[in-house]
Amino acid sequence: MRPQRIEPGPGQESVWDYPRPPVVVPFAGRVRVVHAGRVVADSSAALRVLETSQPPAFYLPPADIDFSRLQASASTTWCEWKGSAQYWQLDHVADAAWSYPHPTPPFVAITDHLAFYAQKVDECWVDDERVQPNPGNFYGGWITSTVVGPFKGGTGTRDW
Repeated sequence: MRPQRIEPGPGQESVWDYPRPPVVVPFAGRVRVVHAGRVVADSSAALRVLETSQPPAFYLPPADIDFSRLQASASTTWCEWKGSAQYWQLDHVADAAWSYPHPTPPFVAITDHLAFYAQKVDECWVDDERVQPNPGNFYGGWITSTVVGPFKGGTGTRDW
């Protein structure tokens, strides 16, 4: 059963207004990822992927990421919209980030950009707001005060 949409307030978006299939949109603010006291990524050129029921996933360009702390892992998944995802280990945290080396044509803009799981790193920031992780361990969306749900990913949301 589909959950009840939360009505967004001024300056907010509802994830239930995001499209399906998802879309890629530029983000005009600053996005940062911090782990073990050091900045892993810092970007003013991030892209958001917006998909119905999920908080936005932020994809950061390779030029804004410290790859000295990342290693490609053997993990992969398949997204019906974006194609085959590759995962990345951060320090000793398995599959802390993912990317699409060869996404489908509608998602070519995120080629080789990395998205980080807020659940697996110490801090993620959108502008000056610390991100809340998406519930559960599958979806990697970032929750801020500008987005309202309910959000897919937590217990009991699999069939939404």
